[in-house]
Amino acid sequence: MKTRSTLLGLVLWMTPGCVIGNAQEKEEKAKPVIITMTTLHRSMDVKAKDWKAAEQEYFDKVTSKNDLIIGSELMTHYYTDDNTEVILVNVYKSWDDVEKAKAISDDLTKKGWPDEKARTAFLDKYEKFYTPVHSDEIYQSITSIGEIPYKDQTKKPMIVYLRKSQMSMEGKGRNVKEFNEKITFKDPFIKAYYPFRHLWGSNSTDFMEAFFYDSLADLEKSNEKIDELIKSTWPNEKDADAFFDELEKSFTGKHSDYIYRNIPSLSK
Repeated sequence: MKTRSTLLGLVLWMTPGCVIGNAQEKEEKAKPVIITMTTLHRSMDVKAKDWKAAEQEYFDKVTSKNDLIIGSELMTHYYTDDNTEVILVNVYKSWDDVEKAKAISDDLTKKGWPDEKARTAFLDKYEKFYTPVHSDEIYQSITSIGEIPYKDQTKKPMIVYLRKSQMSMEGKGRNVKEFNEKITFKDPFIKAYYPFRHLWGSNSTDFMEAFFYDSLADLEKSNEKIDELIKSTWPNEKDADAFFDELEKSFTGKHSDYIYRNIPSLSK
């Protein structure tokens, strides 16, 4: 039987033509949301506690009160190639809300710091926590293959495993919905799961999955559990090979992995 290790986490990365199209034939899908990801780089000349305090103040006065931002996370480097990385993720119902939310945030900023001098001082201080270099990517959720939303907001930082796959863009490959139902959604170690694909950015083949775990140990246990579920679901070797051969048609086989930690008090 072919090894399944290269497929763990990859099996959900399908082109819209084969995933969303097939799902629409069977059931009405929820409307996709817009996800913006801004990669910032924290300055090494400032204290972490001062940076976090400033982010918390901004979140409390602005982000948490902006109703058009329906989800938000601030993720920090844990196991990536750059320890200065800070990933700001915001979720919106529509592209119109992305534009409208900025105006609302500007208004909330004025209300949060009504004194102009105090507001300017805070924003100047805030900008010094980051270098001038940043990057922006915009994604869209793939609702047809499902997700695992937060059930309980924890006060302990969670492990966020991001996996980026390169789609083949040939419109081939099936079985993703079946895999989710039989494997991904039965894994007790995955506390939250969100799949999303390129909408506006540097690489149209990008497909991302975010897996939330309580700990690194649970991430390891999750891999073992998925392997166990695969073996029990497809005990016949020929059936397993046929199923995964179909899945493999959807991507090139190239992927990259990133592990971050979130900050619960800055989650929405």
